[in-house]
Amino acid sequence: MSGAKFVVLLLIAAAAVFAAAWSIGNAYVFFAGYVVLQYIALATAWNILGGYTGYVNFGTAAFFALGAYTTVVLHKLTSLPLPIMMPIGGIVAGIVGLGTGYLTLRLRGAFFSIATLALAVVLQTLITNWDFVGGSRGAYIVRPAKAWLFDMDYINYLFLLMLALVVIVLATARAIERSRLGYGFATIRDDEVAAEASGVPTLRLKLLATTLSGAFMGMAGAPLPYYVTYLDPASGFSLAYAVNGVAMPLVGGTSSWLGPVIGAILLGTLQQVATVTISSALNLLIVGLMLVGFVIVAPNGILGLFQPRAKRAPA
Repeated sequence: MSGAKFVVLLLIAAAAVFAAAWSIGNAYVFFAGYVVLQYIALATAWNILGGYTGYVNFGTAAFFALGAYTTVVLHKLTSLPLPIMMPIGGIVAGIVGLGTGYLTLRLRGAFFSIATLALAVVLQTLITNWDFVGGSRGAYIVRPAKAWLFDMDYINYLFLLMLALVVIVLATARAIERSRLGYGFATIRDDEVAAEASGVPTLRLKLLATTLSGAFMGMAGAPLPYYVTYLDPASGFSLAYAVNGVAMPLVGGTSSWLGPVIGAILLGTLQQVATVTISSALNLLIVGLMLVGFVIVAPNGILGLFQPRAKRAPA
């Protein structure tokens, strides 16, 4: 399937999802659905670096929070609409991703992962001590009375914006996967030393991966202040984003753009159901149990369960 046809298919699927949510007539569907869509974008963004190149990033919450706090700053200084704030948040997070990549990508394996975790700690400390964005007290954000260009409830509007971001992120991830860039990422994941010896510009490719991954994470986090209306460092840098950002692609499968989508829908939906029926305190427990279970039963994720069958099918 060509890239253009895939984008059209994504747009049709997105329209069907929005129409289905609208037809249910329950506002909570949009409220909970936003979180699931947010995780799809976040997991796919993580997979661009963690899945395609094999560099595990534990700093997901840092890039996500950068997008959120960029929105807080822009909300205080300007009257820009959210669809403009989201790309700006992505640019800020992408620049930080580029800088972080340049400083840490010469590290490999666990050392790189620890460095990204340290990034989240450093950024959270800086935000906690920055009074302009509320510091440790947090910041209240008042949603606009009307959605920009649309006459609808603002939560529905946030759902629509996140749905559009999911389309962009998935289209980009699939395009990377099927391009020379994706093949370059795969050589790094499979054997970086051999790739360097073959003339593959590994550092340049890794920098591009960290920039793209960070930018999309920042865009996913940008609407958060309008969704929660109160943002503090503990919620912006929540452990849930770091854990889910890693777990969802691993559960779904990191070899394809589809894996993070499956993992995000599965884990995101389970967590939303648990929040309503039991308690949100169980969310990370659910993710942990699912992750341990899949590591034992399906170490290559849900997609990995079907790959052998797919390989046998042509024969």
